[in-house]
Amino acid sequence: RTLTTQMKATGEVMSICNNFEGALMKAIRSLEQHVDSLMSYDFTGLSKEDLIEELCIVDDMRIWRIAEAIRRGVDYETIHKITKIDNWFIDKIAILVEMEEELRKKELTEDLLREAKRIEFPDHVIAKLAGKTEDEVKALRKEYGITAAYKMVDTCAAEFEASTPYYYSVYGGENEAEGKTDKKKVLILGSGPIRIGQGVEFDYSTVHAVKTIKEAGYEAIIINNNPETVSTDYTTSDKLYFEPLCVEDVMNVIEMEKPDGIIASLGGQTAINLANPLQERGVKLIGTDCAAIEKAENRDAFEKLLSELSIPQPKGQAVTNIEDGVRAAEEIGYPVLVRPSFVLGGRAMQIVAKEEHLRHYLKTAVEIDEDKPVLVDKYICGKEVEIDAICDGTDVFVPGIMELVERTGVHSGDSISVYPTFSISDKVKATILDYAKKLGIGIGIVGLFNIQFIVDRQENVSIIEVNPRSSRTVPFLSKATGYPLADIATKVILGKSLKEQGITVSYPEEKKRWYVKVPAFSFAKLSGMDAYLSPEMKSTGEAIGYDKKLHRAMYKAMIASGIRVQNYGTVIVTLADEDKDEALPLIRRFYDMGFNIEATSLTGEHLKQHGIRTRILGKPSEGSSEILDAIRAGYVSYVINTRAILSGVHYEDGVAIRSAATQNNITMLTSLDTVKVLLDVLEEVTIGISTIDAE
Repeated sequence: RTLTTQMKATGEVMSICNNFEGALMKAIRSLEQHVDSLMSYDFTGLSKEDLIEELCIVDDMRIWRIAEAIRRGVDYETIHKITKIDNWFIDKIAILVEMEEELRKKELTEDLLREAKRIEFPDHVIAKLAGKTEDEVKALRKEYGITAAYKMVDTCAAEFEASTPYYYSVYGGENEAEGKTDKKKVLILGSGPIRIGQGVEFDYSTVHAVKTIKEAGYEAIIINNNPETVSTDYTTSDKLYFEPLCVEDVMNVIEMEKPDGIIASLGGQTAINLANPLQERGVKLIGTDCAAIEKAENRDAFEKLLSELSIPQPKGQAVTNIEDGVRAAEEIGYPVLVRPSFVLGGRAMQIVAKEEHLRHYLKTAVEIDEDKPVLVDKYICGKEVEIDAICDGTDVFVPGIMELVERTGVHSGDSISVYPTFSISDKVKATILDYAKKLGIGIGIVGLFNIQFIVDRQENVSIIEVNPRSSRTVPFLSKATGYPLADIATKVILGKSLKEQGITVSYPEEKKRWYVKVPAFSFAKLSGMDAYLSPEMKSTGEAIGYDKKLHRAMYKAMIASGIRVQNYGTVIVTLADEDKDEALPLIRRFYDMGFNIEATSLTGEHLKQHGIRTRILGKPSEGSSEILDAIRAGYVSYVINTRAILSGVHYEDGVAIRSAATQNNITMLTSLDTVKVLLDVLEEVTIGISTIDAE
């Protein structure tokens, strides 16, 4: 987490206010990191001396340490001397800390409440400090006439008179946003900051939706807080509110604008998470509603629906404490896939093979309680297939089926995705389409949804999950199939059925070209992140390649994503025991192409026994730095490293090897499925050599 001259951020938020303290408070709660103020981290375990010492740490928690230091009476000069942060900023943080104290100790008068709102303390934080409920604080605000007003951003810097529909909220002052219009209004909730798991792909759907809403004669309004995206260009929508995507801030805009409908299904998990609290406050959602979201995301409701529809899924349970988790895993059978519910990007998702590892995971990796259940599912090894679809309540349209190269166990966002499928039978496709229609209608989807499937060796199809919203693959599938999914879905949300749009087939004819999406990773920049691909998403971008030949499309996408594709050099191999037999023919293909093979001791002996000439390298646990020195020497083209899933043994050697490979910009492969397609590509682009009379 230490911040240096090497950039590590994957995204950012922007906030606007007429005072710095308010802008800082808005920015903090826009982060979507479970922080809402300068009190969000607990430093009670630190003495004052330890806290002063920790001010030297330059990381993402530094601002909270400074606030705690001010609470403990550390003077500005000491903080400035250690952090080199200007006293002006320290003073502004101190103003926020002083307001915390006043709200704790004083009666919540009109003047105090007005000042707290001026510097953007949210109602629920005020309530917590003042010993009241959030509803009581809101009622007091209404009684005192303390409501949000909206100021227009002057895009001409006062050089010329400007009138741009680009607003930010303040407490106090005249309202410059005109809520009245002759048109009906549709408000779209944006996707917030870019981060691993929720990138700019979600903004794609928002922007396309705005275009379609405007064409349909509505006024299109966006709430978002990400300065990097197209949706926050003030020329995109009819009105842009640059605000935190939090319930109170969104409700303030809704109460002022009074839109005819709110769309929550196009802004990723950020927007979906707002749907229920908004509906509870009487807000009208259009498109997929809260009942449908609950059916898809509530474990018990989803299992009941699948049972009614006779659709199989891996055996699993939602648990709310550690002992229930252990019992569930014993009943289901190891290995199990464990993950928090209601998250995006597979955050904190792991495959666990032993009870001791499960207990460690439940104690350290996630919060687990009645409000935050953890899902424990049977891990099934198989092909992973994904669709994006549109449902209008009667019909379901699936523009394409994507097959993922890597088998289950690697997050779909980190997998190579191919359209059309390359190894899925027509029987499996028919099953997928049948399940898609049943689920779209059964859940009550109106608009976009995404389903991920497992296909086992016997061609049995099971459901991994259904996302009742737009997904990260919508831009890829839209470009590959030629169907503008976000536009079609928005028309459905506005009430125009698929048939009325001229879409009368459930699955159109597949394209003759191949389209490949390859993830891009930033392991070299995000030091400390393990490069091993797992159920937790780690990629920070992606690239597309297309061609009439699959392997050429794959080659283009790999090159575009930053993978160094070399058809010469040395391959270092270190394999888990369970992968050695499957990897053998793959390593032989490298060997037959002329690559030098180097390996750790047990892997090397296995390769040698099967006729592959291999140089053995010592590893750190053997007291040797040979393998790390080889990686750093500059002659290695690829490092192939797998780790055991079934045994649950993860040696530190693997972490050191993967770290050395990423630090030295060597292509790191942790899935044998990726190795196979890379070999297919290398054989496609490499000129073969043979004798003149060879058959």
